[in-house]
Amino acid sequence: MFEIPEYTVLSRQMNSTLLGKIIKRGTLGNSPHKFVWYNRKPDEFEALTPGRRVGLARVRGRWLSLDLEPGFLLLLGECGGKVLYHTPGAALPGKYHLLLTFEDGAALTAMTTMWGAMELFETGQELQRQYIKGMRPTPVDAGFNAEYFNSLIEELLKGEKRSVKSLLTQDQLIPGLGNAIAQDILFHARLHPRHSLADLSTKQRGELFAAIVDTVGEVTRGGGRYDETDLFGKPGGYIRLMDSKAAGKPCPVCGNGVEKIQYLGGACYFCPNCQV
Repeated sequence: MFEIPEYTVLSRQMNSTLLGKIIKRGTLGNSPHKFVWYNRKPDEFEALTPGRRVGLARVRGRWLSLDLEPGFLLLLGECGGKVLYHTPGAALPGKYHLLLTFEDGAALTAMTTMWGAMELFETGQELQRQYIKGMRPTPVDAGFNAEYFNSLIEELLKGEKRSVKSLLTQDQLIPGLGNAIAQDILFHARLHPRHSLADLSTKQRGELFAAIVDTVGEVTRGGGRYDETDLFGKPGGYIRLMDSKAAGKPCPVCGNGVEKIQYLGGACYFCPNCQV
């Protein structure tokens, strides 16, 4: 699944590759998938997209928007799979869930292997969509600072009991993060996934905040995670420290064996010696 670093990479590449292109035809998928969410019928999408000029791509959490001028916006969100640019004359994938062809012969396809939204809104209406409306600050926003982070934790302590993994991966509390990047964030913060928010010391709160911001920045600078691809089909350069390949192998810090547990809907990889 794309997380905020991968969407950031895709948006930058779109802004340097697609900006100004004129859509010749827009087509919804040729491969039915019950977990791809569209808000337009295929004929409506085809009628609304031709002649529109590609504007800026932007990222909010795990949602990428692409301006289609005038007056519309394409929204891709919560997706896994591939979003690919195809040069003029290049062969297109046999299956796709969205296809834009441009007047210069280039194309853009999106294909998800799990689930995701591929929706066309009148500009501004996307702000009313579930998960976007009322979105909290993301780790790349100016408002995501240490003061805000502490206030978020204090707010959550008034409700149900939560762990640090819950803070990172549930209920869009920190939009843009997912289970994959959470593993390395928790490793850098030296926190066990089950560590209670209520038991975080002031020092641990600061270390967790720094680990979130630093890890997101590092993954983005690396071009995304190694098991996701960019707009040109190139794998990212960031190698995760804590993932399925690390299980049973020595911790890169202390040498203790990395362990795996199932917790909060996904696998967690951690060092039982370093992470408490």
